[in-house]
Amino acid sequence: MTDHRHPARHPEGEFLWSEQPEPHGERRRRILARVPEIRRLYGREPRTFLVVLGVVATQLVLADACARAPWVTVVGVAWMLGAMANHALYVLVHECAHDLVFARRWQNEACAVLADLPNTVPTALSFRAYHLAHHGFQGEYDRDADLASRAEAAWVGHSPLRKALWLCALPLLLALRPLRIRGVPFLTSTVLLNWVAVALFDGFIFSTLGPRALAYLFLSFWFAIGPHPLAARWIQEHYVMEDGEQETTSYYGLGNLVALNVGYHNEHHDFPGVAWSRLPAVRATAPDEYLTLRCHRSWCRLLVRWLFDPRLSLWGRVTRRSSTAS
Repeated sequence: MTDHRHPARHPEGEFLWSEQPEPHGERRRRILARVPEIRRLYGREPRTFLVVLGVVATQLVLADACARAPWVTVVGVAWMLGAMANHALYVLVHECAHDLVFARRWQNEACAVLADLPNTVPTALSFRAYHLAHHGFQGEYDRDADLASRAEAAWVGHSPLRKALWLCALPLLLALRPLRIRGVPFLTSTVLLNWVAVALFDGFIFSTLGPRALAYLFLSFWFAIGPHPLAARWIQEHYVMEDGEQETTSYYGLGNLVALNVGYHNEHHDFPGVAWSRLPAVRATAPDEYLTLRCHRSWCRLLVRWLFDPRLSLWGRVTRRSSTAS
C-alpha cells in the first residue's frame, strides 16, 4: 500500500511535496476489489433538480422580503440564511459538473446555470471545467485551480489578520486563479451563455425588486464562499493540519445537512460517480477504509484553529509533479 501521508511542517515559502500520485485512484481500486457492490451506488440523482428549484425559489422569496428591509437586515439575513442557501447552490452546481443530475451533458449544464442565477456572479460552467481538472490533476500547481497561488500563500503567511482578510477576499481570488491554469480554455460559448443568463437575471431582479434585493443575493454569494463558518470547508477539504495527515479530509458534522453532504470529500474524490445523496453510503459500505482516516467534526472549530494556529498557512497543501511534464 502506498503511503500518502505528509508532514504538516515544511519549509517556509514552499508547498508540501509528494512523489506519489494522488491517493484516490489507488483507494478506489482497492475498495472495488474488496467491495464490488459499491458500484450499485453509482449513478445520477434526478431529485437534485427539485432541490435546485426549491433553493432558487427560497432565495427569490428572501430577496423579495429584503427589498423593503433596512440595510442592516439585508446584511444579517444574507449572512444567516442566504449564505447557507447559496452554499447549497454551489454544491448543486458541483453535482451538475459531474453530470449526476440528468443523462445528457447539456441538461446538466442548463441545471447548473439555473442554480447559478441567485449567485449574481456567473461561475457555474467555468467551475465545471476547472473542477474536473482538479479531480484529474490534484496537487499539480499549473493544472489544479483549487490550490492557492504562490503569491496568495506568500502574502497571507501565518498572520491571523491576513488569513481573515484572505477569507474575505476569497471569492475574488478564486476568480483569478484560472489565469495561471493551463490546459483549460477560460472562455467558451457555454461560459458566455452562462454570463448572459446571470446578467439578465441580475437585471430582472434590480428592475423588479430593487437594489436591496440584488444586494441581498450578492452578499449571499460573497458570504457563502468567504467570511462565514462555511468557509472552513475550503480548509477542510485538502489542507494538511497534523503530522501524518492525509491530503484529503472529510467532515462529518451537522453542516452536511444544509450543505448536501459536501463534507464527504474523501468519499467524493474516491467515487466521483456517486451522487451527493449516496455519499454517506460509501463510507458505510467500506468503513475499514474511512474510519481510519483523520476527519473533522466541526467547521467552526476548524476555522478558529486555522486562523489562530501559527503553524498553519496556505502552504499546507500537497503538490506533485505535473503529469504532463517530460
